[in-house]
Amino acid sequence: MILKTLRTYFNSELLGYYPDTEISSFFHILSEHILKLNQINIALNLYQVVSGKKYDKFQTAIDRLKVYQPIQYILGQTEFYGLKFKVNDSVLIPRPETEELVDWIIKASISKDKIRILDIGTGSGCIAISLAKHLPNAKVLALDISSKALKVAQENAKQNDVDVEFMHKNILSIPNYFLDSQDRFDIIVSNPPYVRQSEKTEMKPNVLENEPHIALFVDDDDALQFYKAIVQLSVNNLNKNGMLFFEINEYLGNEMIKLLQKFEFENIDLKQDLFGKDRMIKATKKA
Repeated sequence: MILKTLRTYFNSELLGYYPDTEISSFFHILSEHILKLNQINIALNLYQVVSGKKYDKFQTAIDRLKVYQPIQYILGQTEFYGLKFKVNDSVLIPRPETEELVDWIIKASISKDKIRILDIGTGSGCIAISLAKHLPNAKVLALDISSKALKVAQENAKQNDVDVEFMHKNILSIPNYFLDSQDRFDIIVSNPPYVRQSEKTEMKPNVLENEPHIALFVDDDDALQFYKAIVQLSVNNLNKNGMLFFEINEYLGNEMIKLLQKFEFENIDLKQDLFGKDRMIKATKKA
């Protein structure tokens, strides 16, 4: 089959499943991944013959897209903050708003000679690994409740040539005094589960039916469950003037401010993402 015919077939098979622009984007992403052809080269090579094995990869992708599997899981990889990350259905797909959180932390930390960072609920390791890559003076630890997620994170650390210490722990069962006093952190960061069960109807099928629910959802009546545990742990495990960074539910910014104030954190800064949503918060531990 020639590339031009494959493109027509690809578009017709996914018609009605996705908008035309998204179908076109999927085709270009897969062509670059499978055929090593970017968008310009596709236009210049429309009569190139696509071999049977490569056609089969497109057909497999079509079948998976029809059941709304994310393109990142189909490829087995994604890009985050300029780095390549392996992803599968054991980890969330890193989001652009999380890149904004990482950028905020890097800008707040770049001038420090030495810094200790703890990433709670690391998933694919995207936050911890990006910080380790861009803050060479940082010692980065990361924990997650999922052993499968930690395996992915460890592979990503190796792939991106960074040293991150990974721990298999549940934040809800860690004692408040997690570390010795000399091992306290300068930064604790987390992107914990924060989507309330009642908000499931707002989510797209490709997320709802494929990404791990343990990393997404919380009960409506205890939506700040993980934040409370992390803030309590931070009281005893952050250095004085240490910083706490969170990605948050866009509807719970005021509740987060009150939680941080309750534990006497200062300089609380609620920040919007590129879409104008209250998505990140930073606070400083009292000196």
